[in-house]
Amino acid sequence: MSSEFNSDVFKAYDVRGLYPEEITEPLFRQLGRAFVAHLGPGRYAVTRDMRLSSPSLAAAFIEGAVAQGGHIVDYGLAGTDQMYFAVAADHLDGGAQITASHNPKQYNGCKLVKTDAFPLSGESGIKEMKDMILGDTLPRPDGTPGSVEPGEMFDRYIGHVMTFIDESIIMPFNVVLDAGSGMAGLVAPALFDRLPCKTTRLCFEVDGTFPNHEANPLIEENRRDITERVVAESADVGIAWDGDADRCFFLDGTGEFIAGDFITALLAESFLMKFPGSTIIYDVRASYAVKDVAARYGSQALMNRVGHAFIKRRMRDEDAIFGGEVTGHYYFRDNFYADNGFIPALLILELMSKKGQSLRDLLQPLREKYFISGEINTKVMSADVVAQKIEALKREYSHGRVYELDGISVEFGDWHFNVRASNTEPLLRLNLEGLTPEIMEKRRDEVLDIIRG
Repeated sequence: MSSEFNSDVFKAYDVRGLYPEEITEPLFRQLGRAFVAHLGPGRYAVTRDMRLSSPSLAAAFIEGAVAQGGHIVDYGLAGTDQMYFAVAADHLDGGAQITASHNPKQYNGCKLVKTDAFPLSGESGIKEMKDMILGDTLPRPDGTPGSVEPGEMFDRYIGHVMTFIDESIIMPFNVVLDAGSGMAGLVAPALFDRLPCKTTRLCFEVDGTFPNHEANPLIEENRRDITERVVAESADVGIAWDGDADRCFFLDGTGEFIAGDFITALLAESFLMKFPGSTIIYDVRASYAVKDVAARYGSQALMNRVGHAFIKRRMRDEDAIFGGEVTGHYYFRDNFYADNGFIPALLILELMSKKGQSLRDLLQPLREKYFISGEINTKVMSADVVAQKIEALKREYSHGRVYELDGISVEFGDWHFNVRASNTEPLLRLNLEGLTPEIMEKRRDEVLDIIRG
């Protein structure tokens, strides 16, 4: 086995680690070769984010891919969802985005897809490439190198995203946007310049040193700037993106951060108003709000295990129009079943316009009925401990409706929970909801006692 590379960088959904300690140009040269060896000598998109190490890592990946016989279309600086678009719209055989997503600046990595922008994962694709690279079993190129050509899709991508709304009905809302110095700084202006909204734009200068804050809006301190501006501007809504701009996050007019399952419920409603009876996919952690909204429109919402490969597969199987994860990934049938960080922003503005309500108004009925714990993490020592805790929960709550789709989920009439192991860290993650604050708090503490006892 090759000791040159760290096996820990091969994750469940991507390749990711510290640069240059774990993620290196020699590794990415081999990754490019392995990618083409795994999928065959086709045509592939390569894009990269704004991190300082991304140009050299992209160049190394392309060099390896070409050496292995791949024909590369280099689209340059772009967000992850633009890579998905390029692969699907230009009928390529796959693609690679050089990015570490929401991680701090010292990280980098790579997200990989095959035809139709369907993701490679630790269960299919990334494992095979890992084995080739670490086992030093990459097949020798057949002697015919590939090629590189420049690609362009920005204007087509913007036009595609805009097809999801009727821009003529968008009201002149007061909106605060935070691109986090990431790829949204390139994309958001092209979209919002077409709308009548008044926008305050924070951190739109694309800068891989992240001079203002990290591009991870799930962490409260990274939202401080946008929260203050939303309040100061008396804005109707705040929208923030992560580094590679495939996820977006919302704040209401008081600066309160909105849980991803509530946004999933609102986005489900926006589709079901247009296409009643359509199927919605949601992840095991989400609020009852999602399936209740679907039921109100005579539709079904189907629970699914966490992870974009699993959501995208289920959406294809069910011909679902929309899927949402509580972490801010939102998936769209008419976007090649891929996630996108800008379509949700436009759809929420369209829903606000149709109903003549602020985001806070739209959320009020949900906040009065559903009380969610948010994700609560507990460190665990080993996989054995994870299994023991899951079994203990199964025994304790065997009188409820038990699902073992992803960890353990249990439903009762007035509360439910999911406990699952993290794919990337030694953590057990609890998400719980009650139909009153008292039920939520009581049951949350009860389940945590079992997990931590």
